[in-house]
Amino acid sequence: MKSLGHLRVLDLTRVLAGPWCTQLLADLGADVIKIERPGSGDDTRAWGPPYLKDAAGADTSEAAYYLSANRGKRSVTIDISTVDGQSLLHKLAEQCDIVVENFMVGQLAKYKLDYASLKAISPGLIYCSITGFGQSGPHRMRAGYDFIMQGIGGFMSITGERDDRPGGGPQKAGVAVSDLMTGMYSAVAILAAVTHRERTGEGQYIDMALYDVMLAMLANMNMNYLTSGRAPGRAGNAHPNIVPYQVFAAADGHVVVAVGNDSQFVKFCEVAGTPDLAADARYRRNADRVRNREILIGELETILRAKPVAFWTEHLDAAGVPCGAINDIAHALADPQVTARGLRIDLAHALAGHVPMVANPIKLSATPPSYELPPPLLGEHTASVLREYAGVDTDQLQSLKSRGIV
Repeated sequence: MKSLGHLRVLDLTRVLAGPWCTQLLADLGADVIKIERPGSGDDTRAWGPPYLKDAAGADTSEAAYYLSANRGKRSVTIDISTVDGQSLLHKLAEQCDIVVENFMVGQLAKYKLDYASLKAISPGLIYCSITGFGQSGPHRMRAGYDFIMQGIGGFMSITGERDDRPGGGPQKAGVAVSDLMTGMYSAVAILAAVTHRERTGEGQYIDMALYDVMLAMLANMNMNYLTSGRAPGRAGNAHPNIVPYQVFAAADGHVVVAVGNDSQFVKFCEVAGTPDLAADARYRRNADRVRNREILIGELETILRAKPVAFWTEHLDAAGVPCGAINDIAHALADPQVTARGLRIDLAHALAGHVPMVANPIKLSATPPSYELPPPLLGEHTASVLREYAGVDTDQLQSLKSRGIV
């Protein structure tokens, strides 16, 4: 049994936030029907290199970016700008529990694919719209891109090296954090709406915005400002509220030291051979260490640089002090913990033989995520889905194809 095996999703999303949401639903068992433009499909299909390689080592048409967010779905190509295309989507929507879309505000109304139009067809429908700024407010008509959200949402003001140090200045995250978190929040909202419908029979509209999520996910940094009246700034690899909690240069690389409380600081000092620092009144409590950050960190930098990364990770781990090396992605995925946790999977793929992927991190004892379908080829399931859910026969399909509708 699959957790969401009773749900069917009509996926009108592309790029990352929406596809990340629907991939999560697919991993948990939902039947996700991905609607794409005939001929080109999801924008990210062309966002390469790199591309998935075939058995001979040659590039296929499948960009790595697209592959990352579209596992477990069925691809159907439909031109939504045509009357016949809209009719097909109305039939599909009637057979679906959930619609997810990330078009600009109001854009789908002209195609009669907005919530009001589809609710009239299926009153219990759960309809999730994902936009940059939401359906209301002065910015609602602005296009929303993750990079912009990281800037205007405050994230880049707290990310990167301090302005008074070399390399200081605004810095974005290495992945599209507002897109990914919006996808996650959207999936949670959809499942909350599913639970409500199971209790009442009532569907509903969900209004998700990258901007809202970007602000919400600042978490403790929001509260640092709201409680003090001072906007936090960039701290590089240091923590604004905990010391020592940052990256240090070791003899042969870098190590993360994350001392979370006063007892851990005592243990850290024992490993470092400097028990006098733990006894120093300036450093006994975390609040003292935060106030005297610059002096303490200066001393610790000299100490950490004297021994290699392996020494610190081995001995600090043994002492119960959180720490870790800084791996690149290749080293991270090669860690035996990845194998132990089943985080690397391979799915059969029509062009490449198989596609390597990172598994869903959710662990459920009775209904774990399943991986039956690889990211689909463009339009791979058009015929089977339209036959099953829209009653399209072979002759009708050929006619739709000849007119460029599918």
